[in-house]
Amino acid sequence: MKNKLKVGCFLLVLAVVCIGSTSGLWAQSSDVGCGYLALPKPGAVVKPASFVLTSSESLDGATIVGLWKFTFIAEGNSGIPDGTLIDQGIAAWHSDGTEIMNSGLRPPITGNFCMGVWKQVGTSGYKLNHFGLSWDPTGTTFVGPANIREKVAISSDGNSYAGTFSIDQYDTSGNLLAHVIGNVGAKRLTAD
Repeated sequence: MKNKLKVGCFLLVLAVVCIGSTSGLWAQSSDVGCGYLALPKPGAVVKPASFVLTSSESLDGATIVGLWKFTFIAEGNSGIPDGTLIDQGIAAWHSDGTEIMNSGLRPPITGNFCMGVWKQVGTSGYKLNHFGLSWDPTGTTFVGPANIREKVAISSDGNSYAGTFSIDQYDTSGNLLAHVIGNVGAKRLTAD
């Protein structure tokens, strides 16, 4: 009986040593075009990921976090008639205070993605500041950064938001080329 116990303990220790020495089996990297995932350097701060749970039954207490189908309509612009469609597309507002927008009216070659940061202001209000890199229609000449700002309020049911936007297009030297203002509206997109 003692020999069986010793053999069992030996096999258990051997298994732990083997598993511990084969870390490559457990932490393999992949090269799929999104970069290499390096482990944190000693002393680096690692924060856990955050997420927001929303019930499919109710959106009480829902935030701006989620996927939205948005529309920008011009209002009060010199040279652009009121009611002109400026942009529409999809925006994702993330729980870490970042946002990404995919413009549906800009060809991808001209830079149709832009990224931003947001914060909550008040009970149902949100403020967004983001930038896109604008290119000419051929996609070969960089025009400069475009700064898009939004002030929106989410509806009480959490399924839409509305507010105002402004777009300031700059050249590569930081000179203002165009200023557009208007109204933004969005509907929440869900998995259902």
